[in-house]
Amino acid sequence: MKILIAGAGGMVGRALTEHCTQKGDQVFAYDSMSLDVSNAARVDEAVVAAGPEAVINCAAWTDVDGCERDEGRAFAVNASGPENLARSCRKVGSVFVTISTDYVFDGANDDFYTQRDNPNPMSVYAHSKFAGEQKAQQAHARTIVVRSGFIFGAGGTNFLSTVVERAQRGEKLKVIRDAWGTPTYGGHLAVRLRELAELDLPGIYHVVNSGEGATFETFSRTLLQLAGCDENLLESVSFDSLKRPAPRPQNSKLRCLLSALVGLNPLPPLHDGMVEFLGSNVSKRTETGQFSA
Repeated sequence: MKILIAGAGGMVGRALTEHCTQKGDQVFAYDSMSLDVSNAARVDEAVVAAGPEAVINCAAWTDVDGCERDEGRAFAVNASGPENLARSCRKVGSVFVTISTDYVFDGANDDFYTQRDNPNPMSVYAHSKFAGEQKAQQAHARTIVVRSGFIFGAGGTNFLSTVVERAQRGEKLKVIRDAWGTPTYGGHLAVRLRELAELDLPGIYHVVNSGEGATFETFSRTLLQLAGCDENLLESVSFDSLKRPAPRPQNSKLRCLLSALVGLNPLPPLHDGMVEFLGSNVSKRTETGQFSA
């Protein structure tokens, strides 16, 4: 396939670029510096020049509390960005895949959220991502929205991606015991993004590692056990105790009603994603000389 990737400098974007390259695709990879998705003219120029069969959008501003302080930037990147890409895809006749978030839900549901559940975003970040879903779908019929959450992977800067490195430095870490999600390994998400692009069946898909989900605490403890780190560095805290600027859903577990119907197998179990993540982290540090056994 000929694929254009926006946000190729981020955790998922890098994994996707690597995966598509290994599959033999012709890849046009743009990081946020080389392609600002909020700039409609620049987006159009890049997409028209490449003439891709598929455009996959991994670009986003994911700083939830930062978005709360700068609504303009949040909507420019997370809402206008997907819309700009979708419009350009319509012009060249390519399928468009964009990543959204589990945070479009309010967390009031005790069970898994599926496509039957109505989004009810609470934060600026969540509102901007939900707007991005809607704007993209309105701009181009061949739009695939991928909701995921608790994404972790090599090179990631979020808590789940850095908990092992921080524990290895001896940091004390607060982990939330009563906030649930469905953690998803970025490498597995990348594989599914390409599969969906190739499938070219528009709709909303929930893409997460299989299993019953986890809290920040259970995820962190399991990962530290697998990495041979000291679990005593973790301090169990409640969801409400951190008092963060932006509201977050206390439960954002996702399950997909559509994937099996279109012939897609479940993603591997979360445990497998954790093991692959630890292995890829060791590999990448060895390559850069930052790791010694």
